[in-house]
Amino acid sequence: MRTVFLGELLVRLSAQGRQLLATTPALDVHVGGAEANVAVGMAMLGCETSMVSAVPDNDFGRRAIAHLAAAGVDATGVLTTPGRMGLYILTPGAGVRASDIVYDRAASSFALLGPGTFDWDVLLAGAGRLHLSGITPALGPNSAALALEAATAAERRDVPISFDGNYRARLWEAWDSNPRAILSELVGKADILFGNHQDIGLLLGKPIAGDGEARRRAAADAAFAAFPKLKLMASTARRVIDADANAIAARLDSRDGVVQTEDVLIAGIVDRIGGGDAFAAGVMAALGKGLPVAEAAEWGLALTALKHSLPGDASLFREADITAFRAGARDVRR
Repeated sequence: MRTVFLGELLVRLSAQGRQLLATTPALDVHVGGAEANVAVGMAMLGCETSMVSAVPDNDFGRRAIAHLAAAGVDATGVLTTPGRMGLYILTPGAGVRASDIVYDRAASSFALLGPGTFDWDVLLAGAGRLHLSGITPALGPNSAALALEAATAAERRDVPISFDGNYRARLWEAWDSNPRAILSELVGKADILFGNHQDIGLLLGKPIAGDGEARRRAAADAAFAAFPKLKLMASTARRVIDADANAIAARLDSRDGVVQTEDVLIAGIVDRIGGGDAFAAGVMAALGKGLPVAEAAEWGLALTALKHSLPGDASLFREADITAFRAGARDVRR
C-alpha cells in the first residue's frame, strides 16, 4: 500500500552543542518537514511512500530531495519551482531550559503553491492512503486551499486519509486565518487522526473536561461523534521531566475500545524534534502491514522513543530496531 504525503520540505538550522542561537559559532543542518518525516520513517520500515511538495532549484532543494531518496521515498512528485527554501531555526533545550523554534518560511517554494498545481489523478493513482497535517493549511490561504484540494481528490477516489493535527499557533497567527473551520473540514474527511484532547478542544470550540485517561477518552468520543468518518485516534502522553528526560506512552482510541501502552522513560534525550512524526510513522507502518491495533501502538511507542536518540528530524530506524527495543535490548549488539 503506497502512502502519498503532501507537505513542505524544510531545512532545519540548529545551534551546535546546545548553545544559544545568539552566541553559537556554527549551525547544524538537517532536512525536515512533518509530512516528510513520516514518509521517511515509514520508508525505512519497508513501506512504499511518495512525497508531493516543491523546492527551489538550489543546493538546499537538492539536499532535501536527496534526503528523501536516501530513505527510499519516491520524490517524483516534488516540483522545482520559484521561491526559496523554507527554514526553521532551533535552539535546543538543556535541563530546565526548553527548546525554542523560530520559523523563516514565508514565500517559500511550497508556500507559494495553490490549488491546480498538481495532477491528483496521477499522484493518487494506485495509492492506498493520503497523509496530511495541520501545518500545510497553517501556511496561508493558498496552502489551505491546496490541502483541501488534495483531501477532496482523495475522498473522490475512495483513498483513505490520515491527518495529524500538528497545530502551530505561530503559523496560524501570521495571517487572517480560521483554524477551527479549516481544520474541521480536513479532519472530517479522515479515518485516522493523530491528535489529543487539545486538538479536539480546538476543533469543537470548547475544552475537554477531565484529566488523564478519562479526558483522553472523552476527547476521542467527542471526535467520533463530530466526525462520522473517523475510525481511529492516535496520541502520545508525554510527561516532561526536563529537556533531557521525558516519559512517554502511546494510545490508540477506536470507536469501541482503547489500547494504551505503559510509560517508557527516555533519558539522555539527544533530539526530541520529530518524535511525534516517528510515532505516526510507526503506527501507520504497522497498520499498513496488517498488524492489530495493539501492535500498532507498540510500534509507534518504539519508534518515537528511538527517535529521541537520533539527531535530526526523521526516524531512520528499521523493523529490527523496533523488535530489539520491544525485547528490552539496551546493551551493545555484537
